Amino acid sequence: MPTWQVILLGLLEGLTEFIPVSSTGHILLAGHFLGFDSPQKTFEVLIQLGAILAIVTVYFGKLWHLLMSIGRDRQSQKFVLGILLAFLPAAVIGALLHTFIKSVLFESPTLICSTLILGGIVLLYVDRLNLTPRYHDAVEIPPLKACAIGMFQCLAMVPGVSRSGSTIVGAMLLGADKRSAAEFSFWLAMPTMAGAFAYDLYKNVGMLSTDAIQSIALGFVAAFAAGLLVVRFLLDFVSRHGFAPFAWWRILIGGVGLGALAILG
Repeated sequence: MPTWQVILLGLLEGLTEFIPVSSTGHILLAGHFLGFDSPQKTFEVLIQLGAILAIVTVYFGKLWHLLMSIGRDRQSQKFVLGILLAFLPAAVIGALLHTFIKSVLFESPTLICSTLILGGIVLLYVDRLNLTPRYHDAVEIPPLKACAIGMFQCLAMVPGVSRSGSTIVGAMLLGADKRSAAEFSFWLAMPTMAGAFAYDLYKNVGMLSTDAIQSIALGFVAAFAAGLLVVRFLLDFVSRHGFAPFAWWRILIGGVGLGALAILG
């Protein structure tokens, strides 16, 4: 795989992982039109480690405070419980449907384009709803609400739906404001993406060649750098502009993708 393609896909992963546009959908579409196809889509999944470390780096202070206070602070305990409950549905369904997702859903660019467009329409609709938020900080979301948000995250098993998009929509419908919904998706990304990385590595480590490992390492670095940029500035952007710009981007990319598939195949 050419180095420029590795770097491009790594940057694309980092730039899109934490915004509601579907990083997996973008990478798979880019790979399709570039003629890139990694065995079992391991490259596309494993470079997510860069994005995981980016958010851990930015949130290190908050993570450390959470770890130090969990033994004595009731709110910290409830928040950690909520994140774990939100993570479980995707962990179970992802493990059960791993082969189907990788071998069927990941191989359909038409499906990805369609879900990008549909998700953009849903995001526009929810962004314009006159909702009355009850939670203005991610740590305020109670465990049962968090678990329900985790069920929304399962929709992202379909590429193009977007993990962050589904969790943000779920959180907003369940009472979170836009900023806290986006931040909750950050917190939930850590165990979800780490789990996906670990499970995919366990399933496919035997087929990774030296060249594949080098490409994954380079893609990881690119994803880390781009992810740092997005995580640092996304919450302020969302607070000012909402999610409409991302919704229109999804519709644009999905429409262009369908047109390109019709012309090029």
